[in-house]
Amino acid sequence: MAVHDVTASATGAEHPAPVAPAPPPPRRRRRTWRALEPLLWLGPATLLILTMVVWPIIEMIRTSLTKVSSTGLSEGFAGLTNYTDLFAEGDLPGVLLRTVVWVIGVVAVTILVSLCLAQLLNASFPGRRLVRWAMIVPWASSVLMTALIWRWMLNNFYGVINRLLMDIGVLDAPVNWLAHPGQALAAMMGVAVFVSLPFTSFVLLAGVQSIPGEVYEAARVDGAGPVRAYLSITLPLLRPSLVVAAIINVINVFNSFPIIWAMTRGGPGFSTDTTTTYLYKLAFDNQSVGESAAMAVVNFGLVLAVVLVYLRVVRRQEDTA
Repeated sequence: MAVHDVTASATGAEHPAPVAPAPPPPRRRRRTWRALEPLLWLGPATLLILTMVVWPIIEMIRTSLTKVSSTGLSEGFAGLTNYTDLFAEGDLPGVLLRTVVWVIGVVAVTILVSLCLAQLLNASFPGRRLVRWAMIVPWASSVLMTALIWRWMLNNFYGVINRLLMDIGVLDAPVNWLAHPGQALAAMMGVAVFVSLPFTSFVLLAGVQSIPGEVYEAARVDGAGPVRAYLSITLPLLRPSLVVAAIINVINVFNSFPIIWAMTRGGPGFSTDTTTTYLYKLAFDNQSVGESAAMAVVNFGLVLAVVLVYLRVVRRQEDTA
């Protein structure tokens, strides 16, 4: 018995029983919780982006690669057929060129006019607050309603623009402004500029107001005039605001649908269509859902490419400055 006990005790000494790991110290647990805590704040925003942005893009790309019947039923994988059918459309080159003219024209005029308005709204004059409030009206109003009002004003029978031009002797007879593609496109671009001015002007106004007054005082001491100060101080310091205004305007104007659809519906024919209204017609007039999805993918790629090129040009200018 004694021998057995000695052997058992020796064996126990050689193979001790496993010891449970000590619980992590409270400080380590606190650090782990702090590392995971941002997920509670980022989680809802991430979920919103995934459901409202990423998932529609995935569905758009999937639909562009699917054969869809006129009734909306999926008939299987179509490969690149929708893209080949889209690029075979005879009206597509004109639509793409018109979209480029539409975006560049509206954004360029909007930014140029907004620069002037920002300087005006930054100056001190009686009624400045009232003018600022009035600037918000086109922005706060419905874009569709604004386009319909301009369509009524341009009507060749009872439009006030024809009536005014005839009363002052500019026109001898009323003109159907929206019946001619060139005139209709110019009129729609004017409405798009009118709608885009408030937001762009206030973005640039915020940029102008953030420039310290001491900079202008130093420039005046050095003998710089108003034009020189504007070109050498205001414009360079406005670059961040200009980048924001330009990018948002490019995206909005590129995807602008209500103005064109309310004023001309892209007509006559496809002569005033941009890519946005053209893909709508492909889906609902031609019943080509897959081809319309392919046009949407192309449209998304064009917007992305324009924004990236613009950002690269701006960054290169900042590096060389």
